[in-house]
Amino acid sequence: MSSFLAFTLFGLFSGAAYAIAASGLVLTYSTTRVFNIAHGALGMVMSFVFWDFSVRQGMPLWLALFLVLFVVAPGVGWFIQRFVTRGLGEGPVSVSLVVTVGLLVGCIGMATQIWPPEPRSIQPFFPGSDVEVLGIFVTAHQILTIALSGVVAVGLYVLLNRTRIGTAMRASVDNPELLKLFGGKPEQVAALSWAIGTSLAALAGVLLVSTVGLDYYALTLLVINAYAAAMLGRLKSLPLTFLGAMSLGLMTSYASGYLPTEGLLNSVRNVVPALFLFAVIVAMPQAQLRIGQVKGIVSAPQPSLFRALGWAGALLLGVAFLATAFGESKLLLLGTAATYAMVMLSLVLLTGYGGHVSLAQLTFAGVGALAYIKIDQPNLLGLALASLVAAGVGALVALPVIRLTGLYLALSTLAFGVIMEKMVFQAEFAFGFNGTLGAERLSVLGVRIESSAAYVWVMALFFVLMGLCLLWLRRGTLGRMLIALRDSPAACGTLGLDARWFRVGLFGLSAGMAGLAGALYAGLRGSVGAAEFQYFNSLPLLLLAVVFGVTSVTGAALGGVGLMLLPVFQSSNPSVAGLIFALIGFGAVALGRDPNGLANQLFKLGRLLDRRFGTQLRARIPVLPAPGEAQRRMHAEAEANADAEPSLSSVGLHADHHSDGSVDLPLATDPRQEVPAHAAPRG
Repeated sequence: MSSFLAFTLFGLFSGAAYAIAASGLVLTYSTTRVFNIAHGALGMVMSFVFWDFSVRQGMPLWLALFLVLFVVAPGVGWFIQRFVTRGLGEGPVSVSLVVTVGLLVGCIGMATQIWPPEPRSIQPFFPGSDVEVLGIFVTAHQILTIALSGVVAVGLYVLLNRTRIGTAMRASVDNPELLKLFGGKPEQVAALSWAIGTSLAALAGVLLVSTVGLDYYALTLLVINAYAAAMLGRLKSLPLTFLGAMSLGLMTSYASGYLPTEGLLNSVRNVVPALFLFAVIVAMPQAQLRIGQVKGIVSAPQPSLFRALGWAGALLLGVAFLATAFGESKLLLLGTAATYAMVMLSLVLLTGYGGHVSLAQLTFAGVGALAYIKIDQPNLLGLALASLVAAGVGALVALPVIRLTGLYLALSTLAFGVIMEKMVFQAEFAFGFNGTLGAERLSVLGVRIESSAAYVWVMALFFVLMGLCLLWLRRGTLGRMLIALRDSPAACGTLGLDARWFRVGLFGLSAGMAGLAGALYAGLRGSVGAAEFQYFNSLPLLLLAVVFGVTSVTGAALGGVGLMLLPVFQSSNPSVAGLIFALIGFGAVALGRDPNGLANQLFKLGRLLDRRFGTQLRARIPVLPAPGEAQRRMHAEAEANADAEPSLSSVGLHADHHSDGSVDLPLATDPRQEVPAHAAPRG
């Protein structure tokens, strides 16, 4: 009985912290329609700021807490709303998700750069003030956390439903123009909601840090629990959000205390929040279509078939040259870049063309690698079967949420990534307890590709074929349907287009492409493990795809090279490793509104150079007549001259007659040429 009470108390404490974080998440979404994926990352950064104020700078605890909650966090929230997320709620959901994911990665990079990894700790509030309740010692910190969660829930409910400011907050997202007519200020109201939401994220982080520790990733990813609680409240009901957070805290605590420590149920301990999130998303009601003005995305220009084939040949020649010049280690890096580029091609289809966001695309690559190894057919048939397995898994992920769109699909992929990493990839039947499995190189028509140089070239060939297929799909009817569904699902619904099964097929095809890349990667490396397919690594992959251009094949190629070079730069420059990570995250924030990315800027530069220099060059090149054209012209002129009267004026010659009977003939035969002022001999 005492152990049950202890687990219950710890569950209430954890649930109270989740409730505070989830309340801030619900506040920002219900007032701006932006789901802040970086909510936990902001709480993590504020926890480090609190440690910096209270420990390193020696401020009094109450002063440090006051500065963090009422000065720094509100200022950061106001800045984010004014300069980062302003207007995102009116655009496509995929854009707001990418921007906030970039904010998450940027916050982690900034924290690691400012506060390098070292042992840090924060003491709980009121240490030594434990209270015994029914034989269980309860700390003052836990009591304070539970009490603050109730105060936050009641306070936010009163703010949103019983005050004029709360009414303006709700009106700012429903009809901002009407709010302006009544004297309201939607931008200031939205900034206030983000300031309060960031302060609540900071409060949750400070309360949890004494238990979790000052860890960059643990504090950031704990917000998945807040996602699940917020989803139970449908991102608008604070009482249901509070109930969901408390229930989740209790379930997590009971699972850690009573589930077996061996077997499959042992892995359930770490995925209770993800399972809860996925179950809540599946149980969500039918998502309503967003009607109104169409806010489409202008995609990058599609190259002609001749130009696409030309660039494909140039890429294959370049890879062949590099493969012959590189050593084994650099060849592995080049093959890794090809793998990332192929996975990013799957995002071009899913996000660039379809408008859906996957937060676990590397997980599908891991499914393909695992299937390739388990099928044990290192040939084209095994490669195709591995892709089909990954495609089937992707379709199964989208199938339970077939009624939902946008945000819910993205969060379902996040929950799927957590479940796969903790329950499947780390299980004995998958990659095993050692965490790695051996893989054989691919064989084509019975010939095994032993050389790493040849294998990398084959991977580049697969990338080229996948890219050409994507361009062909984009030009066809299916591509136009994808763009239409991305820009206006409501308009497509009125035309009778059923987007639900279309969405499942899109997810399956995208996952199959990622699975193909994972299978090729397994053959390249010779052995792969679960650590190479962590779901968190899917976030920088998504961001680099957006930074370089998630709507073009060129952007996928550049993004694959960039993601391959990222750990190389970080290992060679460890002092600025966090800065590089931060630049990627904040770069995605800056370019997230334009998913065409840097590749589109290269296209614009190419068109500018073509207009400036190409036109002049083409003007200098003489246009040769077609074969036989000159003879036909001469023959036509001869026939015309033969039919006309033979007179001097008929051929453009003019004579000057003199009184003595002599005639002056000009030397020029062209009527447009000026006649010289001299005469022919007389006589």
